[in-house]
Amino acid sequence: MASEDASLSLDILVREPEGFFVWNGPPFSNGQPIVKLERVPCTNVRFSEDGSRLMVMKSDSVISIYNCDNFKEIRSFQVPNVAAADLSPCGTYIQTFQKSSTPQEKNVILWKTETGEAVYQLFQKNMTKTTWPSIRFSSDEAVACRMATNEIQFFDTTDFPQGILYRLRVPGVAAFEVSKAPGSHVAVFVPESKGSPASVQIYACGKDLQSQPLARRSFFRCSTVQLNWNRGSTGLLAVAQSDVDKTNQSYYGESKLNYLTTDGTHEGLVPLRKEGPVHDVQWSYSGSEFAVVYGFMPASATIFNKKCRPILELGSGPYNTVRWNPKGKFLCLAGFGNLPGDMAFWDYVDGKQLGTTRAECSVTSEWSPDGRYFMTATTAPRLQIDNGIKIFHHNGSLFFKKMFDKLFQAEWKPVSPDKFGDISELIKSVGSLKIAETKSQGSGSASRKAAPSNPTATKPAAYRPPHAKQAAAIQAELLGESPTPEMSKNALRNKKKREKQKEKKAAEAAAAGI
Repeated sequence: MASEDASLSLDILVREPEGFFVWNGPPFSNGQPIVKLERVPCTNVRFSEDGSRLMVMKSDSVISIYNCDNFKEIRSFQVPNVAAADLSPCGTYIQTFQKSSTPQEKNVILWKTETGEAVYQLFQKNMTKTTWPSIRFSSDEAVACRMATNEIQFFDTTDFPQGILYRLRVPGVAAFEVSKAPGSHVAVFVPESKGSPASVQIYACGKDLQSQPLARRSFFRCSTVQLNWNRGSTGLLAVAQSDVDKTNQSYYGESKLNYLTTDGTHEGLVPLRKEGPVHDVQWSYSGSEFAVVYGFMPASATIFNKKCRPILELGSGPYNTVRWNPKGKFLCLAGFGNLPGDMAFWDYVDGKQLGTTRAECSVTSEWSPDGRYFMTATTAPRLQIDNGIKIFHHNGSLFFKKMFDKLFQAEWKPVSPDKFGDISELIKSVGSLKIAETKSQGSGSASRKAAPSNPTATKPAAYRPPHAKQAAAIQAELLGESPTPEMSKNALRNKKKREKQKEKKAAEAAAAGI
């Protein structure tokens, strides 16, 4: 029973300049998290997709692998001049990229974490967002492939030393994405060339099924593309982005959202009801719906079903981010980056808004694996001040806040949402725990008072640049006038009384003179 509880616990990884440590997740027994793993010096750290392994990169070219059940180190690799490393979804393999001086030197190595054996090596000239990691896996690690010139190469995941198993010929391929669960399909992107349009194509991963693409979508004015598979591998969302907007409506170019299905029933644009860029898109955990934030500000948000039909409008506001709860019941719409951090929490099942709040200057944001909590973090190097972590309840009420001098990373340990119970029962358990804490603490101090379940949204004030805050006083000084300071309500009321009295006396004097 104890081991089962340990596997279902929430954990939070926190990384500072001195290294990383691991907290236990909420609910916290005394209002504060407990450190499960003491600080470990590192330069980078990453969980595997299933949360079973943790990769820690250290300053002396050492890469350590930890077992996430007990956070004990199980393997260590010495990789000279390592520039990057990546874990496979189940933590079975780790691949490293080293700086290479000659093409003959194979600088990408795939290691087996259990034995420490190098099972495959290849040469890669440089590392970019579209070419790293070199070898991509499906979530179950049943499929592994990599992109080469004009082709996608497939491997046997149980026998990498065998080399390339078969090749999928795609002339001009510039990016690809293998479907996650199951790994049954691969999507490829071919950019524009010599007057031919760019295209996104879907192929089956089986060698005997790759003669023709199962789906294809062509378009002009496209320089890059984002490929998003759903869970179930039945649908693909492709955000086509161009650097230049020929309508001159946006400085950042234009973007279009395309939807393709593996059965070929849909190959076209998603019908968005507002012009403007596609800010964010995310599939639900079930893979049956997706949410889109789009349009010029204030942006709109809509949920579509897998037939590409709108089923719920989430209104409009200063939003550019959507985060779908792993249990599929709740959504968070947020405006981060250059927006003030407004957040709106929605119950998708009931179709109603639960609450609004704000998390200014947030860089990262994600739901907890059990779907009860939402964590935002302000991290360096994006922002060097006001670094910290905030954890909210599913309805937007603030649960926990912690500030840091400098914070590099804060994230939940991945756990499959299927391992947790029904979200409604989980929320009830949190509610009963809060009531029990209130009874044991009595009235408590003002700082421990629970936040309202539906906090009222504060209307965002107009932005004033720093140099404009003293503009009125500076202008008055230049013109030889006395600056008028901002008056309190009482002072303003008294001033009005004095002005009325002066007007009354002036009227009486005028009447007496007549």
